Amino acid sequence: MADRPPPDDDRRWHPETRAIRAGRGGSATALAPVLWASSTFITPTVDDAREMATSMAPERFYSRYGNPTIRDFETAIADLEGAEDARAYGSGMGAVSGVVLGLCSAGDHIVAQRQLYAGTQLLLQTACPRFGIDVTFVDGTDPGAFAAAVRPGRTVLVWAETPANPRLDLVDLDAVGAIAGPMTVVDSTFATPLAQRPLDHGVDLVVHSATKGIAGHNDATLGVVAGSSELCQWLWSFAVLHGAIASPFDALNGLRGLRTLPVRFARQCATAQALAEALEGHPGVDGVRYPGLASHPQHDLAKRQMEGAGTILTVDLAGGFDAGRRFVESVELAQMAPSLGGPETLVTHPASTTHVNLTLEELEANGIGPGTVRISVGLEHPEDIRADLEAALARAGA
Repeated sequence: MADRPPPDDDRRWHPETRAIRAGRGGSATALAPVLWASSTFITPTVDDAREMATSMAPERFYSRYGNPTIRDFETAIADLEGAEDARAYGSGMGAVSGVVLGLCSAGDHIVAQRQLYAGTQLLLQTACPRFGIDVTFVDGTDPGAFAAAVRPGRTVLVWAETPANPRLDLVDLDAVGAIAGPMTVVDSTFATPLAQRPLDHGVDLVVHSATKGIAGHNDATLGVVAGSSELCQWLWSFAVLHGAIASPFDALNGLRGLRTLPVRFARQCATAQALAEALEGHPGVDGVRYPGLASHPQHDLAKRQMEGAGTILTVDLAGGFDAGRRFVESVELAQMAPSLGGPETLVTHPASTTHVNLTLEELEANGIGPGTVRISVGLEHPEDIRADLEAALARAGA
Protein backbone atom coordinates (compact mmCIF):
# COMPACT_ATOMS: atom_id res chain seq x y z
CA MET A 1 0.00 0.00 0.00
CA ALA A 2 1.12 3.56 -0.64
CA ASP A 3 1.70 4.47 3.02
CA ARG A 4 4.14 1.60 3.58
CA PRO A 5 7.78 2.38 2.76
CA PRO A 6 9.61 -0.20 0.68
CA PRO A 7 11.40 -2.91 2.70
CA ASP A 8 15.14 -2.73 3.18
CA ASP A 9 16.78 -4.58 0.31
CA ASP A 10 20.45 -4.35 1.18
CA ARG A 11 21.44 -8.02 0.99
CA ARG A 12 24.94 -7.15 2.18
CA TRP A 13 23.67 -6.83 5.73
CA HIS A 14 24.46 -9.63 8.15
CA PRO A 15 21.60 -11.55 9.84
CA GLU A 16 22.20 -9.68 13.10
CA THR A 17 21.52 -6.40 11.32
CA ARG A 18 18.55 -7.71 9.39
CA ALA A 19 16.95 -8.90 12.63
CA ILE A 20 16.98 -5.29 13.79
CA ARG A 21 15.87 -3.65 10.54
CA ALA A 22 13.36 -6.11 9.07
CA GLY A 23 9.59 -5.90 9.40
CA ARG A 24 9.11 -2.16 9.94
CA GLY A 25 6.78 -1.29 7.06
CA GLY A 26 3.69 -0.84 9.22
CA SER A 27 5.40 1.10 12.01
CA ALA A 28 6.05 4.37 10.14
CA THR A 29 8.56 6.34 12.26
CA ALA A 30 8.00 4.31 15.46
CA LEU A 31 11.07 2.39 16.59
CA ALA A 32 8.95 -0.15 18.47
CA PRO A 33 6.51 -2.36 16.55
CA VAL A 34 3.04 -0.83 16.28
CA LEU A 35 0.11 -2.95 17.44
CA TRP A 36 -2.79 -2.88 14.99
CA ALA A 37 -5.28 -4.56 17.32
CA SER A 38 -8.33 -4.00 15.16
CA SER A 39 -10.11 -7.07 13.85
CA THR A 40 -11.70 -5.09 11.02
CA PHE A 41 -11.13 -1.92 9.02
CA ILE A 42 -13.43 0.64 7.41
CA THR A 43 -13.92 0.28 3.66
CA PRO A 44 -14.74 3.65 2.02
CA THR A 45 -16.71 2.30 -0.94
CA VAL A 46 -18.31 -0.88 -2.22
CA ASP A 47 -15.68 -1.07 -4.95
CA ASP A 48 -12.90 -0.84 -2.34
CA ALA A 49 -14.56 -3.59 -0.31
CA ARG A 50 -14.91 -5.81 -3.37
CA GLU A 51 -11.26 -5.28 -4.32
CA MET A 52 -9.99 -6.15 -0.85
CA ALA A 53 -12.32 -9.12 -0.49
CA THR A 54 -10.91 -10.60 -3.68
CA SER A 55 -7.26 -9.60 -3.19
CA MET A 56 -4.46 -11.70 -1.74
CA ALA A 57 -3.74 -10.88 1.94
CA PRO A 58 -5.18 -7.36 2.19
CA GLU A 59 -3.80 -5.72 5.32
CA ARG A 60 -6.65 -3.35 6.20
CA PHE A 61 -9.81 -5.28 5.47
CA TYR A 62 -10.38 -8.03 8.07
CA SER A 63 -7.59 -9.45 10.23
CA ARG A 64 -8.27 -13.06 9.30
CA TYR A 65 -7.22 -11.98 5.79
CA GLY A 66 -4.32 -9.76 6.86
CA ASN A 67 -3.17 -7.21 9.39
CA PRO A 68 -0.31 -4.65 9.33
CA THR A 69 1.34 -5.95 12.52
CA ILE A 70 1.13 -9.57 11.39
CA ARG A 71 2.43 -8.58 7.97
CA ASP A 72 5.47 -6.89 9.49
CA PHE A 73 6.28 -10.10 11.35
CA GLU A 74 5.87 -12.13 8.16
CA THR A 75 8.13 -9.88 6.11
CA ALA A 76 10.76 -9.93 8.86
CA ILE A 77 10.84 -13.74 8.89
CA ALA A 78 10.96 -13.83 5.09
CA ASP A 79 13.89 -11.43 5.20
CA LEU A 80 15.85 -13.53 7.70
CA GLU A 81 15.12 -16.79 5.87
CA GLY A 82 15.99 -15.41 2.44
CA ALA A 83 12.41 -16.16 1.32
CA GLU A 84 10.08 -14.35 -1.04
CA ASP A 85 7.25 -14.37 1.47
CA ALA A 86 5.97 -15.84 4.73
CA ARG A 87 2.69 -16.64 6.46
CA ALA A 88 2.05 -16.43 10.20
CA TYR A 89 -0.23 -18.77 12.17
CA GLY A 90 -1.70 -18.89 15.66
CA SER A 91 0.79 -21.54 16.84
CA GLY A 92 3.55 -23.79 15.62
CA MET A 93 1.07 -26.63 15.14
CA GLY A 94 -1.20 -24.21 13.29
CA ALA A 95 1.66 -23.72 10.83
CA VAL A 96 2.34 -27.46 10.61
CA SER A 97 -1.29 -28.40 10.01
CA GLY A 98 -1.71 -25.41 7.68
CA VAL A 99 1.05 -26.74 5.44
CA VAL A 100 0.06 -30.41 5.57
CA LEU A 101 -3.68 -29.90 5.06
CA GLY A 102 -3.23 -26.87 2.83
CA LEU A 103 -1.04 -28.70 0.31
CA CYS A 104 -2.22 -32.32 0.51
CA SER A 105 -5.49 -33.95 -0.55
CA ALA A 106 -7.05 -37.41 -0.39
CA GLY A 107 -4.90 -39.92 -2.25
CA ASP A 108 -1.68 -37.97 -1.73
CA HIS A 109 1.43 -39.33 -0.06
CA ILE A 110 3.83 -37.78 2.46
CA VAL A 111 7.33 -38.88 3.38
CA ALA A 112 8.35 -37.82 6.89
CA GLN A 113 11.14 -38.72 9.27
CA ARG A 114 10.50 -40.76 12.41
CA GLN A 115 12.42 -38.32 14.62
CA LEU A 116 9.75 -35.65 15.05
CA TYR A 117 8.05 -33.42 17.55
CA ALA A 118 5.22 -35.59 18.88
CA GLY A 119 2.49 -33.15 17.83
CA THR A 120 3.64 -33.32 14.22
CA GLN A 121 3.96 -37.10 14.41
CA LEU A 122 0.45 -37.50 15.80
CA LEU A 123 -0.98 -35.21 13.11
CA LEU A 124 0.65 -37.36 10.44
CA GLN A 125 -0.32 -40.64 12.12
CA THR A 126 -3.90 -39.84 13.13
CA ALA A 127 -5.36 -36.90 11.19
CA CYS A 128 -3.82 -37.61 7.80
CA PRO A 129 -5.27 -41.11 7.45
CA ARG A 130 -8.73 -39.68 8.22
CA PHE A 131 -8.36 -37.44 5.17
CA GLY A 132 -7.05 -40.23 2.97
CA ILE A 133 -3.45 -38.99 3.06
CA ASP A 134 -0.86 -41.76 3.25
CA VAL A 135 2.34 -41.22 5.25
CA THR A 136 5.62 -43.14 5.16
CA PHE A 137 8.09 -42.62 8.02
CA VAL A 138 11.83 -42.96 7.43
CA ASP A 139 15.06 -42.52 9.36
CA GLY A 140 15.88 -38.83 8.95
CA THR A 141 19.55 -39.40 9.72
CA ASP A 142 19.91 -41.50 6.55
CA PRO A 143 20.50 -38.92 3.77
CA GLY A 144 19.01 -41.14 1.07
CA ALA A 145 15.97 -42.37 2.98
CA PHE A 146 13.65 -39.52 2.01
CA ALA A 147 14.27 -39.81 -1.73
CA ALA A 148 14.05 -43.60 -1.65
CA ALA A 149 10.57 -43.44 -0.10
CA VAL A 150 9.16 -40.99 -2.67
CA ARG A 151 6.40 -42.45 -4.84
CA PRO A 152 6.54 -40.67 -8.21
CA GLY A 153 3.22 -39.10 -9.07
CA ARG A 154 1.82 -39.60 -5.55
CA THR A 155 4.24 -38.05 -3.08
CA VAL A 156 3.28 -34.43 -2.60
CA LEU A 157 5.26 -33.55 0.52
CA VAL A 158 8.58 -34.47 2.12
CA TRP A 159 8.72 -33.40 5.77
CA ALA A 160 11.94 -33.04 7.76
CA GLU A 161 12.78 -31.60 11.18
CA THR A 162 16.34 -30.61 12.05
CA PRO A 163 17.58 -30.53 14.75
CA ALA A 164 14.83 -32.95 15.74
CA ASN A 165 12.91 -32.74 19.00
CA PRO A 166 14.11 -33.95 21.48
CA ARG A 167 17.18 -36.02 20.52
CA LEU A 168 18.71 -33.41 18.22
CA ASP A 169 19.11 -35.77 15.28
CA LEU A 170 20.11 -33.86 12.16
CA VAL A 171 18.88 -34.08 8.58
CA ASP A 172 21.15 -33.36 5.62
CA LEU A 173 19.53 -30.25 4.14
CA ASP A 174 21.32 -30.61 0.81
CA ALA A 175 19.91 -34.12 0.40
CA VAL A 176 16.36 -32.95 1.14
CA GLY A 177 16.68 -29.90 -1.11
CA ALA A 178 17.85 -32.08 -4.00
CA ILE A 179 14.69 -34.22 -4.04
CA ALA A 180 12.82 -33.62 -7.29
CA GLY A 181 9.04 -33.81 -7.58
CA PRO A 182 7.37 -33.34 -4.19
CA MET A 183 7.46 -30.14 -2.17
CA THR A 184 10.04 -30.23 0.60
CA VAL A 185 9.49 -28.76 4.07
CA VAL A 186 11.87 -28.38 7.02
CA ASP A 187 10.82 -27.60 10.58
CA SER A 188 13.74 -25.44 11.70
CA THR A 189 12.35 -24.39 15.09
CA PHE A 190 15.36 -25.50 17.14
CA ALA A 191 17.84 -23.81 14.80
CA THR A 192 16.04 -20.49 14.18
CA PRO A 193 17.05 -18.52 11.06
CA LEU A 194 20.32 -17.64 12.80
CA ALA A 195 21.73 -21.18 12.73
CA GLN A 196 20.52 -22.40 9.34
CA ARG A 197 18.45 -21.36 6.34
CA PRO A 198 16.95 -24.45 4.70
CA LEU A 199 15.81 -22.50 1.63
CA ASP A 200 19.47 -21.87 0.78
CA HIS A 201 19.80 -25.64 0.37
CA GLY A 202 16.96 -25.91 -2.13
CA VAL A 203 14.18 -26.69 0.35
CA ASP A 204 10.77 -25.25 -0.64
CA LEU A 205 9.32 -24.24 2.74
CA VAL A 206 10.69 -23.64 6.23
CA VAL A 207 8.45 -23.89 9.30
CA HIS A 208 8.97 -22.45 12.79
CA SER A 209 7.14 -22.60 16.05
CA ALA A 210 7.95 -18.94 16.65
CA THR A 211 6.59 -19.40 20.17
CA LYS A 212 10.05 -20.73 20.95
CA GLY A 213 13.38 -19.06 20.20
CA ILE A 214 12.16 -16.49 17.69
CA ALA A 215 9.75 -14.73 20.03
CA GLY A 216 11.94 -15.85 22.88
CA HIS A 217 10.11 -14.51 25.96
CA ASN A 218 7.40 -17.12 26.62
CA ASP A 219 4.68 -14.55 25.89
CA ALA A 220 3.64 -15.36 22.32
CA THR A 221 1.95 -18.36 20.73
CA LEU A 222 2.95 -18.14 17.11
CA GLY A 223 3.87 -20.15 14.03
CA VAL A 224 5.29 -19.10 10.68
CA VAL A 225 6.07 -20.60 7.28
CA ALA A 226 8.43 -19.02 4.72
CA GLY A 227 9.07 -19.84 1.07
CA SER A 228 8.17 -18.75 -2.42
CA SER A 229 5.42 -16.23 -3.09
CA GLU A 230 3.44 -18.83 -5.01
CA LEU A 231 3.42 -21.37 -2.19
CA CYS A 232 2.73 -18.73 0.46
CA GLN A 233 -0.23 -17.43 -1.53
CA TRP A 234 -1.63 -20.95 -1.72
CA LEU A 235 -1.13 -21.36 2.04
CA TRP A 236 -2.80 -18.00 2.66
CA SER A 237 -5.89 -19.11 0.74
CA PHE A 238 -6.24 -22.18 2.94
CA ALA A 239 -5.37 -20.25 6.12
CA VAL A 240 -8.31 -17.89 5.56
CA LEU A 241 -10.59 -20.94 5.60
CA HIS A 242 -8.64 -22.88 8.21
CA GLY A 243 -8.67 -19.91 10.57
CA ALA A 244 -5.45 -20.64 12.50
CA ILE A 245 -4.19 -17.11 11.96
CA ALA A 246 -1.79 -15.27 14.25
CA SER A 247 -3.06 -12.59 16.60
CA PRO A 248 -1.63 -9.07 16.12
CA PHE A 249 -0.49 -9.03 19.76
CA ASP A 250 1.51 -12.25 19.37
CA ALA A 251 2.96 -11.00 16.08
CA LEU A 252 4.09 -7.83 17.85
CA ASN A 253 5.80 -9.92 20.53
CA GLY A 254 7.37 -12.00 17.79
CA LEU A 255 8.81 -8.87 16.21
CA ARG A 256 10.12 -7.70 19.56
CA GLY A 257 11.78 -11.06 20.07
CA LEU A 258 13.45 -10.92 16.67
CA ARG A 259 15.27 -7.72 17.61
CA THR A 260 17.28 -9.52 20.29
CA LEU A 261 17.37 -13.01 18.76
CA PRO A 262 21.02 -12.81 17.58
CA VAL A 263 22.45 -11.85 20.97
CA ARG A 264 20.18 -14.25 22.85
CA PHE A 265 21.00 -17.10 20.51
CA ALA A 266 24.76 -16.53 20.68
CA ARG A 267 24.78 -16.43 24.49
CA GLN A 268 22.53 -19.47 24.84
CA CYS A 269 24.57 -21.48 22.31
CA ALA A 270 27.80 -20.72 24.18
CA THR A 271 26.26 -21.75 27.50
CA ALA A 272 24.74 -24.91 25.97
CA GLN A 273 28.15 -25.93 24.63
CA ALA A 274 29.78 -25.45 28.05
CA LEU A 275 27.02 -27.38 29.82
CA ALA A 276 27.14 -30.22 27.30
CA GLU A 277 30.88 -30.58 27.81
CA ALA A 278 30.51 -30.52 31.59
CA LEU A 279 27.65 -33.03 31.73
CA GLU A 280 29.19 -35.43 29.22
CA GLY A 281 31.64 -36.66 31.84
CA HIS A 282 29.19 -36.76 34.76
CA PRO A 283 28.92 -40.25 36.31
CA GLY A 284 25.13 -40.03 36.56
CA VAL A 285 24.70 -39.28 32.86
CA ASP A 286 24.71 -42.11 30.33
CA GLY A 287 25.00 -39.74 27.40
CA VAL A 288 24.66 -36.17 26.18
CA ARG A 289 23.28 -35.18 22.80
CA TYR A 290 24.38 -31.78 21.47
CA PRO A 291 25.43 -31.03 17.87
CA GLY A 292 28.43 -29.05 19.11
CA LEU A 293 29.98 -32.09 20.78
CA ALA A 294 32.42 -34.26 18.83
CA SER A 295 30.52 -37.25 20.23
CA HIS A 296 27.32 -36.29 18.40
CA PRO A 297 26.96 -38.84 15.59
CA GLN A 298 26.38 -36.04 13.06
CA HIS A 299 28.85 -33.50 14.41
CA ASP A 300 30.48 -33.05 10.98
CA LEU A 301 27.10 -32.37 9.38
CA ALA A 302 26.37 -29.80 12.09
CA LYS A 303 29.62 -28.01 11.31
CA ARG A 304 28.78 -28.02 7.61
CA GLN A 305 25.22 -26.72 7.66
CA MET A 306 24.74 -24.88 10.97
CA GLU A 307 26.09 -21.52 12.11
CA GLY A 308 25.50 -22.43 15.76
CA ALA A 309 24.90 -25.73 17.52
CA GLY A 310 21.70 -24.51 19.17
CA THR A 311 20.29 -23.75 22.59
CA ILE A 312 19.00 -27.23 23.44
CA LEU A 313 20.82 -30.27 24.80
CA THR A 314 19.47 -33.66 25.75
CA VAL A 315 20.79 -35.96 28.47
CA ASP A 316 20.05 -39.59 29.26
CA LEU A 317 20.18 -40.23 32.99
CA ALA A 318 21.64 -43.47 34.25
CA GLY A 319 18.76 -44.11 36.66
CA GLY A 320 16.02 -44.29 34.02
CA PHE A 321 12.50 -42.96 34.57
CA ASP A 322 12.81 -42.43 38.32
CA ALA A 323 16.05 -40.52 37.94
CA GLY A 324 14.56 -38.42 35.16
CA ARG A 325 11.52 -37.56 37.25
CA ARG A 326 13.57 -36.74 40.34
CA PHE A 327 15.94 -34.59 38.28
CA VAL A 328 13.27 -32.39 36.67
CA GLU A 329 11.48 -32.05 40.00
CA SER A 330 14.72 -31.20 41.85
CA VAL A 331 16.01 -28.23 39.84
CA GLU A 332 15.79 -24.90 41.62
CA LEU A 333 17.15 -22.27 39.23
CA ALA A 334 15.86 -24.07 36.15
CA GLN A 335 12.12 -24.59 35.76
CA MET A 336 10.18 -27.66 34.66
CA ALA A 337 8.07 -26.58 31.69
CA PRO A 338 7.20 -28.01 28.23
CA SER A 339 8.71 -25.32 26.04
CA LEU A 340 12.07 -23.92 24.96
CA GLY A 341 13.90 -20.90 23.61
CA GLY A 342 13.01 -18.40 26.34
CA PRO A 343 15.27 -16.52 28.79
CA GLU A 344 14.72 -19.08 31.57
CA THR A 345 16.46 -22.45 31.58
CA LEU A 346 13.75 -25.12 31.26
CA VAL A 347 13.89 -28.87 31.78
CA THR A 348 11.44 -31.32 30.25
CA HIS A 349 10.94 -35.07 30.64
CA PRO A 350 9.70 -36.00 27.13
CA ALA A 351 8.41 -39.47 28.01
CA SER A 352 5.90 -37.96 30.44
CA THR A 353 5.13 -34.64 28.73
CA THR A 354 5.92 -33.60 25.15
CA HIS A 355 5.96 -37.18 23.81
CA VAL A 356 3.66 -38.84 26.35
CA ASN A 357 1.11 -39.87 23.70
CA LEU A 358 3.60 -42.04 21.83
CA THR A 359 3.76 -45.78 22.43
CA LEU A 360 6.84 -47.39 23.97
CA GLU A 361 7.78 -48.66 20.53
CA GLU A 362 7.47 -45.18 19.04
CA LEU A 363 9.51 -43.67 21.87
CA GLU A 364 12.24 -46.23 21.28
CA ALA A 365 12.18 -45.58 17.53
CA ASN A 366 12.71 -41.89 18.26
CA GLY A 367 15.56 -42.67 20.66
CA ILE A 368 13.64 -41.35 23.69
CA GLY A 369 14.41 -43.34 26.82
CA PRO A 370 12.71 -43.28 30.23
CA GLY A 371 15.59 -41.18 31.59
CA THR A 372 15.81 -38.74 28.67
CA VAL A 373 15.67 -35.09 29.72
CA ARG A 374 15.61 -32.09 27.38
CA ILE A 375 17.29 -28.92 28.61
CA SER A 376 16.49 -25.55 27.05
CA VAL A 377 19.36 -23.29 28.04
CA GLY A 378 18.42 -19.80 29.21
CA LEU A 379 20.22 -16.54 29.80
CA GLU A 380 21.19 -17.02 33.43
CA HIS A 381 24.89 -17.06 34.31
CA PRO A 382 26.41 -20.28 32.93
CA GLU A 383 27.99 -21.24 36.26
CA ASP A 384 24.67 -20.83 38.06
CA ILE A 385 22.94 -23.12 35.56
CA ARG A 386 25.72 -25.68 35.81
CA ALA A 387 25.63 -25.70 39.60
CA ASP A 388 21.85 -26.12 39.60
CA LEU A 389 21.90 -29.03 37.15
CA GLU A 390 24.71 -30.81 38.98
CA ALA A 391 22.90 -30.37 42.32
CA ALA A 392 19.71 -31.77 40.78
CA LEU A 393 21.65 -34.76 39.45
CA ALA A 394 22.95 -35.42 42.94
CA ARG A 395 19.46 -35.17 44.44
CA ALA A 396 18.12 -37.47 41.73
CA GLY A 397 20.69 -40.10 42.59
CA ALA A 398 22.00 -39.99 39.07
